[in-house]
Amino acid sequence: MTEAALTATGLEKWFGEGEAKTWAVRGITFEARFGEMLYVVGPSGSGKTTLLSMISGILKPDAGRVVVEGKDIWALSPDEIADFRLNKVGFVFQDYHLFPKLTTMENVAIPLIFKKKDWNRSMEDAVQFLDVVGLKNKASLPPGKLSGGEQQRVAIARAIVGGPDLLVFDEPTASLDGTTGKRIIEFVKNEFLNDTRCIVIVTHDSRIYEFADRIIAMEDGRIVKIMRGGEIEN
Repeated sequence: MTEAALTATGLEKWFGEGEAKTWAVRGITFEARFGEMLYVVGPSGSGKTTLLSMISGILKPDAGRVVVEGKDIWALSPDEIADFRLNKVGFVFQDYHLFPKLTTMENVAIPLIFKKKDWNRSMEDAVQFLDVVGLKNKASLPPGKLSGGEQQRVAIARAIVGGPDLLVFDEPTASLDGTTGKRIIEFVKNEFLNDTRCIVIVTHDSRIYEFADRIIAMEDGRIVKIMRGGEIEN
């Protein structure tokens, strides 16, 4: 079996207390493996994004553990959690989160700047990764001059520039047409997935299911099945 990139055990998250208590995630246990593209799917409100936030170091669970490289990330100090997010996770948000007043190149370089790398070298590295996603010729443009698919590729370049082990996508094709969405996901799988990296994608877009190695289906905050190639695995 392929080595686990992360292991989540008994994850729970709720909001409110008493009669107002609402469960977002209830007792979720799974692993994400190096070398795989793992999807988390389910209807709106099923807990997909909450789960994604907990495994990527953004939202602390109320119960359970997320273990990465032998460490329970939520037992780390706040500074160590921030370091985990910066160095181990590349996050691609649904609406890209690009800074409109920065150039495309500067947007991609942000993780490197946060790591206090030399400015000029950071820009050089950013251009190299824009070249990988086919946008080197648009390095000096602001995001507003790019199409939705191009902005998505800029967000991917920014996520990958720091060399993270875990790439996390939240509804990456929600704002794209079917053809562009498929092309983006196929590109990510072909160019960035390897035996030292894991890609986790939250989506409700069945048009891109064909690219998944495994699919975790959620309902009402729980995992209801895990599938591979359309067959129930667990």
